[in-house]
Amino acid sequence: MTIYSKGSHTVFHHRYHIVWITKYRYRILRGEVGQRARDIIAQVADELGIKIVNGVVSKDHLHLFVSIPPHISVSDFVKKAKGRSSRKLQQEFPALKKRYWG
Repeated sequence: MTIYSKGSHTVFHHRYHIVWITKYRYRILRGEVGQRARDIIAQVADELGIKIVNGVVSKDHLHLFVSIPPHISVSDFVKKAKGRSSRKLQQEFPALKKRYWG
């Protein structure tokens, strides 16, 4: 049985499988970096009202299965999640910034 989500004027069941990789496919999402990336993406999802149904952080890529309300575009969520996670990870882990930007 499918459980539908409801808004004030909508009933929806939008599920998206989103995958993205690290730049140059470097295997940097290990240990603390991977855990912090997971936390940042969960924070962005909570702020936008997006439910993460399932998610996996691998060494060089991420899988997210999310439920996004109709008033938020998929590209807006991905833009905010990737942008914020990249910026914060580079600020908190200087070795990443050095690896990517010399």
